[in-house]
Amino acid sequence: MTRPETDTVELCNNLALRKASRYLGATYDKALAPTGLRATQFSILQKLSTQEKITISSLAEMIAMDRTTLATNLKPLAREGLVTVEPSPTDRRARIVTLTEDGLARMKAALPYWRTVQSQFEDSFGREEAARLRATLEGVLGTGFQPWAE
Repeated sequence: MTRPETDTVELCNNLALRKASRYLGATYDKALAPTGLRATQFSILQKLSTQEKITISSLAEMIAMDRTTLATNLKPLAREGLVTVEPSPTDRRARIVTLTEDGLARMKAALPYWRTVQSQFEDSFGREEAARLRATLEGVLGTGFQPWAE
């Protein structure tokens, strides 16, 4: 068996990003656990709190997630009454997502936990470094790939 060169594996952008994502995601999941939300769910509720109503497609684009994965993530939130997902009155093919009052309350209850872990990360990593990291990661989204294009 021919093994790949070590530098090929070590230089993999995808692996480095996923390792950091799993590490940080698990940290946020643990911090948010008392609220019954996972980090992805909190992010969805947080984004929805800035919108009155939004289609699944638009929300998926805003958070850089494919529609199918987003729809899967919305199901438990809908079961708990934190969001509603209904057909659009103007386009029956589109589904409209709305944050409920319970969803807003849960997101607000989770904010102190999120703020704590956010602050802990920035204290450890550095506030300026964290801001640069977010800007760099946002830049990744502008590289021209179309991972969810049909």
